[in-house]
Amino acid sequence: MLMIFLTALALVWLVFAIVSDLRTREIPNWLNFSLIIFALGIRFFDSLFNANWNFFMQGVFGFVVFFILANILYYGRFFAGGDAKLLMALGPIIPFNIDYVSNVNLFSVFLFLFFLSGAIYGIIVLLLMSIKNFLKIKRDFAKQIKKNKKMIMLSLVLSIILLIAAYFYSLLFTLAVLIFISPYLVIYAKIVDNVCMVVKVKTSQLTEGDWLYKDVKVGGKIMKAKWEGLSKKEIEILRNKYKFVLIKRGIEFSPVFLISFLVYVYLYIIGINLWNSLW
Repeated sequence: MLMIFLTALALVWLVFAIVSDLRTREIPNWLNFSLIIFALGIRFFDSLFNANWNFFMQGVFGFVVFFILANILYYGRFFAGGDAKLLMALGPIIPFNIDYVSNVNLFSVFLFLFFLSGAIYGIIVLLLMSIKNFLKIKRDFAKQIKKNKKMIMLSLVLSIILLIAAYFYSLLFTLAVLIFISPYLVIYAKIVDNVCMVVKVKTSQLTEGDWLYKDVKVGGKIMKAKWEGLSKKEIEILRNKYKFVLIKRGIEFSPVFLISFLVYVYLYIIGINLWNSLW
């Protein structure tokens, strides 16, 4: 019964996180930290009343594991701060079983679902952005093709050599195709990043954690475009000097948490044997 309540609690918090992320491009710290406190608090009091601390310790175990994972993803520059904290907040919820080995398996399956749904979600969002900005991307793509002729010619020569070698070793055919298309994929990714992710924003609308697109000169100093984003002090400095700045936006990733968690819960309800089938 308590796991049903914890699951419902997580779903409500995830919905609030998505709404906040889509409206303000920010997931508040209080939302993430309150989920951690409520989840661990519920586990603590249940263990206290039943004089069995296993339920609480599994929650602590999940929090520690996801705390480590969240920090790896954040400092590895895969996640922004809000996304990392939201992943951390799910740590005390994810352990559905009462032993460590089973929960480690559940962690693995959840992460598999999370990264799979994240990849699919990211591809869909980028395609929609590309369609929306098709004319700009088309114009810039032609320019970048001319600008990167040497790289394209080099990949063409290498792919031809590999195609000839594929006559003797067929697996080289796949490598030849990948080398041939890789320059175009790199160019496309850079253009989508510049066209779709970089926006001109009023400094009055900046929020803590926003990413500068490039370094900005403020007086005699240079304000660096860093992964941690803008601090409150830096935002005040920019507001006093500029009306607009270029900000690099990321994809709102919060829907992936809800999607992967729903699939995780659904598979668990159907039956634990399905976990084994994934491996």
